[in-house]
Amino acid sequence: MRVAFLVAPEGVEQSELTEPWQALEHAGHTPVLVSTEPGSIQAFQHLDKGDTFPVDETLADSEPGDFAALVLPGGVANPDFLRLDARAVAFVQGFFRLGRPVAAICHAPWLLVEADAVRARTLTSWPSLRTDIRNAGGNWQDAPVKVCEAAPGALITSRKPDDLKVFCEALLMELARHPDRSAP
Repeated sequence: MRVAFLVAPEGVEQSELTEPWQALEHAGHTPVLVSTEPGSIQAFQHLDKGDTFPVDETLADSEPGDFAALVLPGGVANPDFLRLDARAVAFVQGFFRLGRPVAAICHAPWLLVEADAVRARTLTSWPSLRTDIRNAGGNWQDAPVKVCEAAPGALITSRKPDDLKVFCEALLMELARHPDRSAP
């Protein structure tokens, strides 16, 4: 299955991009790096610059229906940039409309708040987002991973890089539950 990774041109937490990416590849899926601009993105390892990664598709060339799922890596700057981009917000909303799984880690739920996708859902995140999630109608819990099936399409969330193992496992389990997804 093709799985979109939506990231800003800079500011994504490198491990939150690379570890789910590698887990999906290892399981036979095709991760696709989607960004707001063509070229490459600059990842970070906390506050230090990390590696750069080539963009596979831009938001202008991508539709949620082209993918089986969406992964939203964190990093403080990454979701903050994306939530100000109407195309990014609409892209996320499209996955929820289609009932496709969305996996978000660390600060990435900021983009979910902007997309009005946390209302009546149980999720986790980096602790500083707790109030934002609650104010947007979500039920925030401090847990390594939460899988919420409150609406069509699972919402998989985790708090931080230390939770990546269970985050990746939950994402792979969700994809395995729906092997017949029609996305290319």
